[in-house]
Amino acid sequence: MLDQSTQFLTEAESAQVDGALLSSPEKFLARLTISTAKLLGVISADLDIPLASLSASHIIQWFEEDAKRKREQGVDAAVLKWDSEDLG
Repeated sequence: MLDQSTQFLTEAESAQVDGALLSSPEKFLARLTISTAKLLGVISADLDIPLASLSASHIIQWFEEDAKRKREQGVDAAVLKWDSEDLG
C-alpha cells in the first residue's frame, strides 16, 4: 500500500517529461504510463501477484477493493484518493 508521501508521478518525473522532445499528447501519455507503472506495482504487491502475472480481472478486483475501503473507511484509507466529483 502506498503511504501518504508517495506519489504516482513526482515533480522531478513531470519535469523530465516536460523537458522531453515530445508533443503534448505524447507527454500526457508518458505521464500516464509512468503513473500506471507505479500503480501496477502497488496492485501487484497488494495482491501478492507478480507484476507480469496481473490480469484485467486482478486489476478490476483491486480497484473494487480500494473503492470498498474508501466507502467503508473513508478516502484516507484508500490508495486512490480521488473523489468522483474530482472527475468532472
